[in-house]
Amino acid sequence: MFFVLSKTIGIMAMPTNFLIGLGLIGALLLVTRFAPLGRKLLVISIALLAICGFSPLSNLLIFPLETRFPPWDAARGAPDGIVVLGGPIDPDVSIAHNMPVTRSGADRLMAAAALARRYPNARIVFTGGSANLLSHDAKEADYAAEILTGIGVPKERLILERLSRNTYENAVFSKALVMPKPGERWLLVTSAYHMPRSVGLFRKAGFAVEPYPVDWRVGGRDDVLDFTKTASDGLSRTDTAVREWMGLVAYWLAGRSDALFPGPDGS
Repeated sequence: MFFVLSKTIGIMAMPTNFLIGLGLIGALLLVTRFAPLGRKLLVISIALLAICGFSPLSNLLIFPLETRFPPWDAARGAPDGIVVLGGPIDPDVSIAHNMPVTRSGADRLMAAAALARRYPNARIVFTGGSANLLSHDAKEADYAAEILTGIGVPKERLILERLSRNTYENAVFSKALVMPKPGERWLLVTSAYHMPRSVGLFRKAGFAVEPYPVDWRVGGRDDVLDFTKTASDGLSRTDTAVREWMGLVAYWLAGRSDALFPGPDGS
């Protein structure tokens, strides 16, 4: 049920979808006796879309997520394993074209390959089935394996978790698959903005991980107040940030995360 709600109500609540819907309602009201309300809704919709698309709002929303965890410190030594979260690959589009098709977040795969070369004894886990509500039998992990082996990761080192549909299942199913032992050190590779929610879910599942953030969307603190030149970039960043904040609240309320805003100190 949680998965279905996230793929229905959650998608409709994304700022871009919500504001376009608001504008459409306003346009429909123009031909009714509620035309004054319709004009107001249209103006509000266009104004808020412009703010989300061009203003620093998207940066302000995503920057706290991306900077919640610092870059991983390699000085502590080699990890025992590396967990790479799914998301970069669309399995349904991939099966349609009979080859891996990546979306945003391909940094996760490149980082996994680099870490595999640096730490040849570490186990490499890719976790991801299909996050689509209505999907074929295609599994993201299968296409990830094709990419990773193609860029130098030996097939025998890969452990594929093919059933998970969201980050909660990533954590639960990965733990059941690899059964991490006390004292083992596992890296968690995912997008920087997604790291707080991911860490909270893995901690709650009893899988201790060390964050290895990648795929940043904002440069540094000096870039936070920059305006966006292309509205689609700002809208995409706003949607991404809002989805993460909503996910943090939803998983915490559902008791699936160990904190409302997980941090490096275990808070």
